[in-house]
Amino acid sequence: GVTMKKILFVPIILGLFPILGSAQDLDTGDTSWMLISTALVLFMTLPGLSLFYAGLVGRRNVLSVLMQCFSIACLMSILWVICGYSLAFGNSVNGYIGDLSLVFLNGISFDSTSGTIPTTVFVMFQMTFAIITPALMVGAFAERMRFSSMLLFTSLWLILVYAPITHWVWGGGWLGDLGFRDFAGGAVVHLTAGSAGLIAAIVMGNRSGFPSNTLPPHNLTMTVTGACMLWVGWFGFNAGSAVGANGGAGMAMLVTHISASLASLTWMFIEWLKYGKPSVLGIVTGMVAGLATITPASGYVGPLGAIVIGISAGAGCFYATQFIKQTLKIDDSLDVFPVHGIGALIGLLLTAIFSSAQYGGVGLDEGGIFSQFSIQVFGSIVTLVWCGALSYILLKIVNSIIPLRVSEDEESKGLDVVLHEEAGYNL
Repeated sequence: GVTMKKILFVPIILGLFPILGSAQDLDTGDTSWMLISTALVLFMTLPGLSLFYAGLVGRRNVLSVLMQCFSIACLMSILWVICGYSLAFGNSVNGYIGDLSLVFLNGISFDSTSGTIPTTVFVMFQMTFAIITPALMVGAFAERMRFSSMLLFTSLWLILVYAPITHWVWGGGWLGDLGFRDFAGGAVVHLTAGSAGLIAAIVMGNRSGFPSNTLPPHNLTMTVTGACMLWVGWFGFNAGSAVGANGGAGMAMLVTHISASLASLTWMFIEWLKYGKPSVLGIVTGMVAGLATITPASGYVGPLGAIVIGISAGAGCFYATQFIKQTLKIDDSLDVFPVHGIGALIGLLLTAIFSSAQYGGVGLDEGGIFSQFSIQVFGSIVTLVWCGALSYILLKIVNSIIPLRVSEDEESKGLDVVLHEEAGYNL
């Protein structure tokens, strides 16, 4: 009889623990997935994006790009803790910006929860987005921006551009209330980074020798390695944006992979037909385009949507790249705007169509496709205008304090030696 009581006693006691846990609504499965997703999104910047970009520049600038990505990761993290998180996710001030109630993560403790996960995990997950967004911009002004002015510009940009737009879309702000759909950062991350990068490339001017004499990528092996890391990390980016281990995360992961695969192949085949040979640089750039384009749609569309979005991304971003560089003659060094900006726009607009239940999506509000499409267009334009205007003003302000650009002589020597007294290769 005693052993029987003991045997019954153990499950009764163990059974109490979920009740204690549910008082705080904490779900260990969701928490585990979000911890993994957070690590995956940081992995996208360090080392993924860093290596992707570093391989694409000339060998005299390889360290400067790695240094920019690394220092941005450190600096944006601290700014996020100081005020970025509060401005993005604090109590809404008329839907436009978060208040300062959460500065220095005030009041966030061991047992604070956001939905079913600890608030600390949500803060950290969103921090990794705040890191990669300015890091994406680095590619647009690679090989010519002064390190000190880059640090100042990205710091101001995080606070005045990234935090408000994040609040509008995800932090309880007015665009989210309007029904604007951006699951994992089409507008918040890719459209802002792409358009700010384009403005920076225009304000700073082309690299000397552009477009005829710019150096080819110095290490495509490094670029492909970084691209592969980006692909893996992106599962945390998109599927993690479900903020839970659930069906939404599963579908987001599946459609993300479909889009990346199809965009890679689409870019490769267009290039093959046009130039007679498929390039390694082409297939990995197509992959990044496919990932950026599915990002806003990833939680709303099914496999059919992912197929159309992937093909549209590969073709749309390929021709956008040609148009920016060859027709407009803008030296967006590593194609940040045509890949991330244009990709995000395609994805944001196609979200309206393929969210529809008839195409395997999650369904639309009663206004249907047309209503959602007009909201998507409006949200995209607002993001572009705010980001473009503020980025332009900030670049002008920074330039008046520290020159944005290195001298022509310094540019020809390479930023590694000029700005950091180091060389990537001492062979």
